[in-house]
Amino acid sequence: MLFSIALILLLGLFAAKVCGYLKLPPLAGMLVCGILIGPYCFNLIDSSILNISAEIRRMALVIILIRAGLNLKIEDLKKAGRAAVLMCFVPAVMEICGMVLLAPVLFGLSLTDSILLGTVIAAVSPAVIVPHMLKIMEEGYGKKKAIPQLILAGASCDDVFVIVLFTCFANISASGSFEPFMLLRIPTSIILGIAGGWLLGLSLSRLFKERKRDPAVLILILLSVSFILLKAEDMMSGIIGFSGLIAIMAMGMSFALTDHEKASTASMGFSALWKAGEIFLFVLVGAAVNIRYAMLNGTRAILLILLVLVFRMAGVLLCMIRTSLNRKERCFCM
Repeated sequence: MLFSIALILLLGLFAAKVCGYLKLPPLAGMLVCGILIGPYCFNLIDSSILNISAEIRRMALVIILIRAGLNLKIEDLKKAGRAAVLMCFVPAVMEICGMVLLAPVLFGLSLTDSILLGTVIAAVSPAVIVPHMLKIMEEGYGKKKAIPQLILAGASCDDVFVIVLFTCFANISASGSFEPFMLLRIPTSIILGIAGGWLLGLSLSRLFKERKRDPAVLILILLSVSFILLKAEDMMSGIIGFSGLIAIMAMGMSFALTDHEKASTASMGFSALWKAGEIFLFVLVGAAVNIRYAMLNGTRAILLILLVLVFRMAGVLLCMIRTSLNRKERCFCM
């Protein structure tokens, strides 16, 4: 296992650096690295790591979501306003519509299967969006109109929306029955996630204000509480939902609101953790890809993804109507 960990870190770093020199996204290098050393190619990763790959990737996602919450401010989200709310579902709906129109033509899928595939493709990856938006925020771009915050908020709620839709249509595909009450999971997941995370953040800030504590202890507690929130999400399987991802971000936001100094210190710690987390996340995602299977329908699959992305971009453009963003800023959001 230790040798595999060393391989993942060293080869992932090397691949990211090579892509950086080629002016390509570093994560592309990590993904290719994962494909090459994964079980479907050279099979250099120990099976014990592959067995817990999903949990490792989830831990890496938690790290970046906490950091996002610690850097988000309520005032910035207020600036985004109506557009931030629309970004939570309009682009995803447009992308699913595109899939419904195109998947039957390119792959001969049924309506239900096309919608199901649409909910998978429409899911935004916080692990990709969040680090880039945080970097832009740190560099001061889009600060006046809260553009990175707008995209962060939309990306977070987008996941909740499409995951619930995926569950509904997966049930239809399996049993042929539709349970409309399951749609209640969308608002309840968001509302309960925000409320639960916010209260936890306030409680933790009060705990750390009363006495001086080691910043490392704060990081460990935030991580542990975040893992518990994800477990709570898994346990809520009925019509009442709870989003652990949104709760984690809300917890970071409320903590930062009440104790900005400690939040900044913790954010730097999570930034350092993310350097390793990012490598593990994308290399292990690459390792899960069966490249031979993917290549069977490679051209049509790539064409389908590119075409439905056009629908998604149109959805983002709809969200930008009657906002103060100029043409370049709207293009960036798209």
